[in-house]
Amino acid sequence: MALYMKAAEILEKVAQKKGAVKTLVYDSKFQNIKQLFALVCETQKYSSVLQEIINSTKLLKETKLRIHLAKVLVYDLLIGHGVKCGGTWKTMMMKHRSRLQAALARIKVKRKVSRNQDLLPSSFQQTRGNDVIPRYVRVNTLKTTLEDVIDYLKREGFSYQGTAFVVFFLTIISPFHRPSAKTAFHNHFLYKAGHIILQDKASCLPAFLLNPQVGSHVIDACAAPGNKTSHLAAMIKNKGKLFAFDLDAKRLSTMSTLLLRAGVTCHQLANQDFLKVDPQSSEYKEVEYILLDPSCSGSGMVCLRDEVSELQDEGRLQALATFQLRCLNHTLQFPRVQRVVYSTCSIHSQENEEVVSACLQQNPAFRLVHLLPNWPERGHEPFTECLRASTAKTRTHGFFVAMLERRPPQTDEENLLVM
Repeated sequence: MALYMKAAEILEKVAQKKGAVKTLVYDSKFQNIKQLFALVCETQKYSSVLQEIINSTKLLKETKLRIHLAKVLVYDLLIGHGVKCGGTWKTMMMKHRSRLQAALARIKVKRKVSRNQDLLPSSFQQTRGNDVIPRYVRVNTLKTTLEDVIDYLKREGFSYQGTAFVVFFLTIISPFHRPSAKTAFHNHFLYKAGHIILQDKASCLPAFLLNPQVGSHVIDACAAPGNKTSHLAAMIKNKGKLFAFDLDAKRLSTMSTLLLRAGVTCHQLANQDFLKVDPQSSEYKEVEYILLDPSCSGSGMVCLRDEVSELQDEGRLQALATFQLRCLNHTLQFPRVQRVVYSTCSIHSQENEEVVSACLQQNPAFRLVHLLPNWPERGHEPFTECLRASTAKTRTHGFFVAMLERRPPQTDEENLLVM
């Protein structure tokens, strides 16, 4: 019973963008980590099929189960190795087993397949084979150096495959992996000591590109779970001030633990809605850099692609884009802000280029910065100054990054020409 409760809890947190699957699983301290991780990942893979079965059988109405708990139970009953718990849950699921099996059979007939794995969404199937994402780690320069981490891992028998192919990343990001890309670092000394941060390469782009100067004042507007916050702290070398906001108190508590482990000391956490932060407050009068990574559909996350199709069907994209635009507009109201990086883990133009376009139209004092000219994947036309990332082209999760900077003030001569 504890296995299913914990798996459902993690699936709910992932859906709410409260963390990555692997991090949430390992941080759960569950007794059998491998069993929990397998159940969560497999349930995600078959999410749309499970949703269809649950809807067609009206299982939630019949059992009063919550959706994520229903999914893990139905997965194990129909596709996994059978419901492992006893008591009322097993009795309940066995009572509905025939109807659930019939619903699965109807789906197979409808799609003209015979195997369960043939029901997997194509978006998931495309991530297998050539699109496997390596395990990336970011070296935390607040506690160690790139060279020391390389030496440590070499002594453990790791094969150093080289730094990220963009030269600008040499001192920031280093992918390490044995021949298997499934290497786990959650129990590794370097991770527990805060010397490395488990972070996808694309997720490292926002702080790297914002490039705040040492000693500057910076805002991380939607900060939890805190990987980008710790990256910003490393870039300013724990000097200056780093204001981090998040509306979710539990996420902020987890983030506080992460920052402590990473050796971050320049931060000021606030359990506050960023949209309600007063840009004119004297507390933020020196802020010149803002990183905004707001809530999004998560459609770029490989393991969430199937879940995201449901979000899109429910019409949530427009609501998300409206919220994202409000947040981006709000960042530009801070009087001394010079650069704002906007990022999402979404593949949808509606949350990316369209948000940036609307913001620029409403804020003519700002312009786009052309980012990393040699990066292989650009924003959709005409916003090629922006960056995109994907499993196919950059061997990362799907991601989008744009940077807005304040236009320099016009000279008297330029003003005369305009007149």
